[in-house]
Amino acid sequence: MRKGTSLPGISLRALAPNAVTAIALCTGLSGAWFALQGRWENAVAAIVVAGVLDAMDGRIARMLKGESRFGAELDSLSDVIAFGATPALIIYIWVMQDMPRFGWTISVFFVLCAALRLARFNARIDTDDQPHKSAGFNTGVPSPPGAGLALLPMLVWFETGQDWVRDYRFIAPWLLIVAVLMISNVATFSWSSIKVRRSFRFLALAGVGLFGATLVAAPWVALIGASIVYVGLLPFSIFSYAKVKRARKEPVLET
Repeated sequence: MRKGTSLPGISLRALAPNAVTAIALCTGLSGAWFALQGRWENAVAAIVVAGVLDAMDGRIARMLKGESRFGAELDSLSDVIAFGATPALIIYIWVMQDMPRFGWTISVFFVLCAALRLARFNARIDTDDQPHKSAGFNTGVPSPPGAGLALLPMLVWFETGQDWVRDYRFIAPWLLIVAVLMISNVATFSWSSIKVRRSFRFLALAGVGLFGATLVAAPWVALIGASIVYVGLLPFSIFSYAKVKRARKEPVLET
């Protein structure tokens, strides 16, 4: 071996984010295993942990400069399994199997929409013409929030014990709505599109702290609140993107 040459292989810098993605995949899929045992709270917790890991892997890759096409493909595969197939299986085992004829069909449709969303993302990954992305918005509801919204009725059931929530006549249309939102062209807020005014920064920090404290003391209440806030922000994200779109179309006056 020539002096100064390095051994072939993958550096730990490139491997670390992919390892986090793999853990997210396995953790999310474990939610289905918990559901098969009727351990509903553990099943939802597995999806939540997978969501946290999914939010970390991309940031770790950028921090370590370990981004790769392989990592992007693995991340998409992980998202389909952890936030598409697993939530659909949990909801099916929980209530949709009681729906005559179409319970499994609706559950499969949710998985299909998650896969189509991620296939669309991968197809556009090298495309320059992405109006939503260039403005800092997502196209449609991302898979992790989509999984959270799909499981929202279960969170309400955990907290309230109300049996009306555990009814396929309510769950089926809700699951369809969330599935369609994932593949829609609706502009939704991303982290980079949310701007906090300086005058509100302390209020924002207090809100984050309150959410963290609630997450420890009453996790289901915190997650229900986060889901409701996310849904409530959808009209504002559409309006905000419309403003950005109009500003881009306005002609620049030469001085």
